[in-house]
Amino acid sequence: MEAASIGLTAGGGCAAKYAAARLEELLHGFAPAASEDLLVGLSPADDAVVYRLDDERALVFTVDFFPPLVDDPTLFGAIAATNALNDVYAMGGTPLLALSVAAFPEELPTATLRAVLDGAAAKVTEARALLAGGHTIRDDEPKYGLAVVGLVRPDAVWRADTARPGDAVYLTKPLGTGLVLAGARAGIVGDAEVEAASAQMTTLNAAAADALRPFEPSAVTDVTGFGLFGHAHEIAARSGVRLALDAGAIPVLAGAAEAAGAGTSTGGEPRNREYTAASLTLDGVPETVERIGFDPQTAGGLLVTLPADKGSVLEATFADAGLFLARIGRVEDGAGVAVS
Repeated sequence: MEAASIGLTAGGGCAAKYAAARLEELLHGFAPAASEDLLVGLSPADDAVVYRLDDERALVFTVDFFPPLVDDPTLFGAIAATNALNDVYAMGGTPLLALSVAAFPEELPTATLRAVLDGAAAKVTEARALLAGGHTIRDDEPKYGLAVVGLVRPDAVWRADTARPGDAVYLTKPLGTGLVLAGARAGIVGDAEVEAASAQMTTLNAAAADALRPFEPSAVTDVTGFGLFGHAHEIAARSGVRLALDAGAIPVLAGAAEAAGAGTSTGGEPRNREYTAASLTLDGVPETVERIGFDPQTAGGLLVTLPADKGSVLEATFADAGLFLARIGRVEDGAGVAVS
């Protein structure tokens, strides 16, 4: 195998996540030792753990790794690193230190493995953090990711369980990375669309987080393996509110709608449908939009709620900075997620 190719895997990227419904079942009743300094742990779970050091500093800690979803090993390393680093931004923090988590077949050329590490190191450097080591084991299928430590002020942690009625709902990246890659494998989507999806999957959420921070958002998470509808469900359920989403406002990557319209399905879609079955209402939503909403995202954007009266200034701030932002709904009294 040449250094320029790893080979696609059916469950690559965030589509390889353990099913959300089974994960909830697995963790039900699991109660690690409590501490008043553990600001965010499993009750409820979030994008990362947050541990307070003092009144000014708290550690953000996360780990994320998965099999390849693209052939290019440098690109794979960059995507995997971006996905892990973005968990820190989703908590309102900034990355500080990263460690590689790697599983590689012994028969893979060293040049291929080095390319994965080089791709990851470049993204960690871009995040102004340090890639300081890691751990590697043998495995039949390559897997790579990072354990990341970041810093955040204890009084400025972003959580997924604090959305409020009256909030507007925003998304900072379009959807469809899984569908674009699956469509490319099926010959439905072309190289230009794959390049655009790859560019998005290697875009850190740092700039979006920096632009958002002065607005003190109510709730934030990043859209990854559970898809837009799955992560919206988590915000709604944990906050005790209803998210009403506008199907026509959901932003979509070029090629994703074509892939969805052709019947393309990603490996994580059935699991995401199962996860949201009891809480999601789809009122006249086209099948194409359904598939996009259930599509597992890798290194997706921030899903944000904040008071609606801040919305116009937020939108202007993102536009002035050349950053993507789409208003996709609102937060209401009630429960669940309604898409219409």
